Amino acid sequence: MTSVGGTSLQEALSALLTVAARAGVQEESARAEGLSLAAALAESAPGAAADWAAVTPGSDTQDFFDAAVRGRRWRGAPTAVLTDLIAQGSAEKIPYAEALAELASAACSLGEPTMRVIGNASVAAAAQLQAAGARQLQVGSSPTASTGPSAPAAAVQVEAKTEAAPAEPERTVEELLAELDELTGLASVKREVHRQVAVLRVEKLRAEAGLKSPTITRHLVFVGNPGTGKTTVARLVSGIYKALGLLSKGQLVEVDRSELVAGYLGQTATKTAEVVASAAGGVLFIDEAYSLTAGELGADQYGREAVDTLVKEMEDRRDDLVVIVAGYPEPMEDFIAANPGLASRFRTTIAFEDYTDEELTDILTGLAEGADYELTPNALDQFKVILASTPRNRSFGNGRFARNMLEAAIGRHAWRLRDVTAPSTDQLRQILPEDLTDEALTDEALTDEAPAEAAQAADVAEPVELVGPAEAAVSTEPVDPEQSVEAEQEEQA
Repeated sequence: MTSVGGTSLQEALSALLTVAARAGVQEESARAEGLSLAAALAESAPGAAADWAAVTPGSDTQDFFDAAVRGRRWRGAPTAVLTDLIAQGSAEKIPYAEALAELASAACSLGEPTMRVIGNASVAAAAQLQAAGARQLQVGSSPTASTGPSAPAAAVQVEAKTEAAPAEPERTVEELLAELDELTGLASVKREVHRQVAVLRVEKLRAEAGLKSPTITRHLVFVGNPGTGKTTVARLVSGIYKALGLLSKGQLVEVDRSELVAGYLGQTATKTAEVVASAAGGVLFIDEAYSLTAGELGADQYGREAVDTLVKEMEDRRDDLVVIVAGYPEPMEDFIAANPGLASRFRTTIAFEDYTDEELTDILTGLAEGADYELTPNALDQFKVILASTPRNRSFGNGRFARNMLEAAIGRHAWRLRDVTAPSTDQLRQILPEDLTDEALTDEALTDEAPAEAAQAADVAEPVELVGPAEAAVSTEPVDPEQSVEAEQEEQA
């Protein structure tokens, strides 16, 4: 169980724990985070659960998939520990990001890696390195990689080139608002965040001047469909609140129901209190918060215990904690109304609209550039065709759809170059139309761009099971059961 780059998951995890110890991070937190990230990246690989369990004695297949659910959010965003290290200005933030990137590479060794796993690993490694301010990773095909069924089709080669530099200065409110304004779309969200900042700034100035001021709740409700940028905006809000002097640390702790609710009554209160304590000084972001107050069979006593504890903790830590709850619009209304304590603390709701086709194209190109890839003009045209034929129902992933498309494209790109012993820089960077879909290319497409290379990809596409994002998969090949489970879980999430 050795990764393409030569590092096993066990070795990568040990390296991560070494950096975590230097940074003062609890070993258990770093271990759980690393294993969750690895599971999330290798979730679609047949046999990955068994290899993962070999690194985690006492674990079983269900533990693997539970960990994968927890780690999915980090496939395109910095992990919780890394986010905390960045907020603290820790000198270990870049080494920790590098260790996470190496762990992402090692995750490709679990089971029988698919092209989707390689794409997941590439994007996740880039997200960690970028967040910490490390130099961009390099992803390419391996001239010596085995093409056998038990070996990855390509290597995820992480070369994080860092420079010894002093800790970055804390960012100002203006800088953070400028980053918010640069996000694609979200016009109404940007206006509301600017308004909130103005209100809180004046409230702070009035308090410093000794003037009376009404108590303004800083907690927020984000409503919108999946993939509309709620977590990204929450991360910026946490930084803005810290820059305003309203929070002492400014870290973002992102959780869902599974990380708040325990298996027995009484344990849930303790578990929720521990999570809130980890977010003290920053922002606690609870995704799909409505799942705490109602399940498929109605009211949930475990969820109610978590909510009651949350309300108490919010009151006890009201001076140095902000809570943001997120989910679909209608269920979130029911969630807020389910507890009087919630209704009195969440008075500001910000709605996140779905992205347009043009905005999704901008998101895809931005993600590709962040991972040091380039979509050719014909590839962008192909993406627009895919968007036009994709239903925009409640399960549509928005920005997540674009990210999944890129992850799958990176895997197909790696497979396309598997026999190229010395690919050029352009070949390593360029995403072609055939990388975006499992459908056989038409003659017109083959003559439009890279005829020989595209024809080669078309020739080898038939015997290979190409796994794309759940929202855009068009393969007529039989689907692996584990991949089907993953797609269903992602759609529900």
